[in-house]
Amino acid sequence: MNIDNSKVHMGIAHMQFLFKQMLRIRRFEEKCAELYTQEKIRGFLHLYIGEEAVAVGVMQALKAEDAVFATYREHGHALARGLSMDKVMAEMFGKVTGSSRGRGGSMHIFDVEKRFYGGNAIVAGALPLAVGLALANKMQKKNDVVVCFFGEGAVAEGEFHESLNLAQLWQLPILFVCENNGYAMGTALAISESERHIFRKAQSYGLKSHAVDGMNVVEVESAATQYCQRIRKGDGPCLLECNTYRFRGHSMFDTQLYRESDEVEAWKRKGPIMKLQRWLEANGKLSSAELKQIEDQVADEINQSIAFAERSEIEDISDLYLGVYGESES
Repeated sequence: MNIDNSKVHMGIAHMQFLFKQMLRIRRFEEKCAELYTQEKIRGFLHLYIGEEAVAVGVMQALKAEDAVFATYREHGHALARGLSMDKVMAEMFGKVTGSSRGRGGSMHIFDVEKRFYGGNAIVAGALPLAVGLALANKMQKKNDVVVCFFGEGAVAEGEFHESLNLAQLWQLPILFVCENNGYAMGTALAISESERHIFRKAQSYGLKSHAVDGMNVVEVESAATQYCQRIRKGDGPCLLECNTYRFRGHSMFDTQLYRESDEVEAWKRKGPIMKLQRWLEANGKLSSAELKQIEDQVADEINQSIAFAERSEIEDISDLYLGVYGESES
């Protein structure tokens, strides 16, 4: 793992924290895949396995007052933002104790206290919402940052271009984070975009932007921190392109016929968790005993979240009108 010590502002304890956060997400996702096959989790399920460094790295640059918008692959973002695993797992189970009372499921995790404004099932759907909140922050003279995660597939949508244009035009306090995993569902970026460097598209609108190794959590955190500092100074919006890779298919229904297994295995060998683990071990900062302790702690947290979800209730039918603005006619 290549780490530029001039950019690393964190100590070893923090790097161990980053490692544990990524491991929490990985093991949570793996367990969700298992629970899905058991039909305890239903509907759609889009796993974040392989992309953990992006969510974990970016979240370190944020304050509690900042806001986060995510995609339908947002379990990792939610956990990295600080939502309790109990609430996230209960939401996956469709239980009333979930972050969205079980109404949203996998794609619509939401927590206003954490200023986590949810996953969004519509490709590029969160972009204009994030711009709207950033505009509200500027009008209210708040020194808060809005972060909007999206995949490279969203770049083909008009909302992407409209959102970047308005954000730059109005100099809004927003950080766009493109999680570029190379495939928009099953379509390779190489056969769908003439300009495959997403950050260059942002530069065409005047945004400060560049690409980073999305498999290196230290590099992601460093870049996100620098951009958030710039945004808080009032220097306008920025875009960070994180080149990453999902190890699983687009969703649980994906047969992955569009990519070779050798390609997937090659990316796994440079995965974010393995990369940081190797560096910590090579530098004597993570022993086998410490690794086992972390694994055990993560396993206990996941098991407790499953137990919490299983003993929670489904929302009572009498609550179906909660959150509905108008009454239906009799």
